[in-house]
Amino acid sequence: MKLITISVPAYNESEVLPHLYDRIKEVMATVSDRYDYELLFINDGSSDNSVQIMKELRAKDSRVSYVDLARNYGKEVAMAAGFDYAKGDAMVTMDADLQHPPELIPEMLVLWEQGYEDVYAKRKIREGETWLKKYTSKKYYQLLQKMSKTPVLPDAGDFRLLDRRCIDALKKLRETQRYSKGLYSWMGFKKVEIEFDAAPRLAGETKWNYGSLFNLALEGMTSFTTTPLKISSILGFIVSIAAFIYMIYIFIATLVTGNAVEGFPTLMIVILFLGGIQLISIGIIGEYLGRIFNEVKGRPLYFVEEYNDEREPIK
Repeated sequence: MKLITISVPAYNESEVLPHLYDRIKEVMATVSDRYDYELLFINDGSSDNSVQIMKELRAKDSRVSYVDLARNYGKEVAMAAGFDYAKGDAMVTMDADLQHPPELIPEMLVLWEQGYEDVYAKRKIREGETWLKKYTSKKYYQLLQKMSKTPVLPDAGDFRLLDRRCIDALKKLRETQRYSKGLYSWMGFKKVEIEFDAAPRLAGETKWNYGSLFNLALEGMTSFTTTPLKISSILGFIVSIAAFIYMIYIFIATLVTGNAVEGFPTLMIVILFLGGIQLISIGIIGEYLGRIFNEVKGRPLYFVEEYNDEREPIK
């Protein structure tokens, strides 16, 4: 039988993990005549007893595995650890909060057997989210689509099935500034979409506040497009042309009237405007330089404290 790895990054999800395990076990029992499965938890430095629950689940079910990261590295890196430790012929990535319904997995497997290598789930309804979050998310993806040469699919998140070829391709992408939604699109392969209704979080609190969502959006912008740098250059060019035209106007007005044109307030407005443009441009350049700085260090993506009850050696 083919082996399916179900990878679940988790950070402080102790209330949800037993329910998630039960749901996945029930779903995979419906396809047990064709598939075996491995439930791979990635503990992303949780401060609650999430890792202890993972150990208890493994003690009663050998199909459960866990990777305990040395600290909280963030969801993107935790998913990368899932790619590294997945043993399956295919892999399903999903969130621990049960907003991604495990009942969709059999349908993903059917499409995978038809030859699709990346079966991604697209949200139709986003329950439990504010209108502001939905609106800003929609506008962000519209903006990213216009700016990036790599198409990033809106409302298609991390809930997807990946063929072993896709997993091996993602393992080669070791960039530290990760934006998985963009990486899925960038690597290509044969894709197909299925839709689902995102349920409210079963328990606990979301780890995605507006600050972390803004950082993720900035990561997507700077990881897959240099358009902000081009906009900065174009804006600087436009401001320079406008300043040159204004200079000619002042020169001609002085020749015609014979007096210097007064306008201290106008002068201050121009100076402050130009200063703001310069600071924005420097900030954009700084974002890209900061990412270069982090990449050239060549650090590992993560360190592992423990894998399946054994301490991992540092290689």
